[in-house]
Amino acid sequence: MTKRFHLGWFCNFSSGVWDHPFASGASPWDGKIYVEMAQAMERACFDYIMLEDTLMVSEAYRGTAEATLQHALQAPKHDPLPLAAIIAAATTHLGIVATMSTMAYPPFLLARLASTIDSLSGGRFGWNIVTSGEDAAAQNFGMGELPPREVRYAMADEYVEVVTQLFDSWSPDAVVMDRARGIYADHTKVRPIDFKGTYFKVRGPLNTVPSPQVRPVYVQAGGSPRGREFAARTADSIIATANGAAGMKSYRDDVRARAAAAGRNPDDTKVLFLIYPVLGETTEEAHAKYHRMTHQPSFIEAALASIGTVTDIDFSQFDLDSELPRLTTNGEQGSLDKFAQWGSGKTLRQLAAERYDGGLKLVGTPDEVAGMMGAAMDEIGGDGFLISTPFQRVSRQVVVEITEGLVPALQRRGLVRTRYEHTLLRDTLLEF
Repeated sequence: MTKRFHLGWFCNFSSGVWDHPFASGASPWDGKIYVEMAQAMERACFDYIMLEDTLMVSEAYRGTAEATLQHALQAPKHDPLPLAAIIAAATTHLGIVATMSTMAYPPFLLARLASTIDSLSGGRFGWNIVTSGEDAAAQNFGMGELPPREVRYAMADEYVEVVTQLFDSWSPDAVVMDRARGIYADHTKVRPIDFKGTYFKVRGPLNTVPSPQVRPVYVQAGGSPRGREFAARTADSIIATANGAAGMKSYRDDVRARAAAAGRNPDDTKVLFLIYPVLGETTEEAHAKYHRMTHQPSFIEAALASIGTVTDIDFSQFDLDSELPRLTTNGEQGSLDKFAQWGSGKTLRQLAAERYDGGLKLVGTPDEVAGMMGAAMDEIGGDGFLISTPFQRVSRQVVVEITEGLVPALQRRGLVRTRYEHTLLRDTLLEF
């Protein structure tokens, strides 16, 4: 029997499905649709919502922002941290993971912000650790281009060490609130960290009290070998992409072996694979919906511009009806490898059409897709899935389809939880 697995949702604070027949026309920028979405996810007992982010308006496709803005790809989007706070105020169990780049935030500022939101949420906050992978983002922070990937990960290693020391700069019992002696916090239990590394120099301590989790849950997406190494040593949960159940199993086995080699219990890091289910009341309806989506005139261009925003590659330069030549990038190499399916013989047009298959083509009725997910997880071995939508556009319709259709079908099969047993996000992840 398949063991239970974890569920998350991968999205960003963006325009939503503004051009869909079922789009309400209401502005998404007040965050209300995302709060409603999170509440629906909480009713369905998801582990967490993951709020992705980037820090630029991409001009990777054809050297202009036209496709990026025409199709609302990674821009416009708003800052996920305020949204994380209002979602926390509107929920009681759901984890909230927000993306913050080690390139963009001074370590002290990030640690203080993360600690604050973890306290506001009652211990349900997670930090999605990214190094940023776009030169356009670097140019918004005074740099001409990003450092090489290996340097970025070396900086990230040190960055995580700094913020972890900051989270630990207050002893758990530092706050004494001794009214008789008039002492709120014991100064002997609050320590500067005096960190001096290759890339960062931070005095500390934090000026926030220890949050319920002390440090937030660490989430990371590692695709390249160096990224996998970082994720295996650091993350409580890993955002993963791979092609097919066999590819997913290979990825998970690899990062678990790396975690064990680093002295960690591999069961302490949960690997969640991105998937893009397409649901219908009948099998035929679901496949018709999938066909309509992938055969829209603008879909191929949008898919290529979308993968270009994270890989910093202009895919318009390649023939749509030929195989993609072998490429490397200083951007997200893992995302490129997943998209390109090297050696498959597929044309660029085919790759673009499959951009949002998520490695598993999950198209069918809720019960059919639940069965596919269970079978795939049997082969993979764990730990769960991150549900998303093409171009990360959310709508009330798709949220209902997942939370009121797919999740109950998974629950009937005993594949996902039916209630929360824990308060802290870390404990929810470690439940099984």
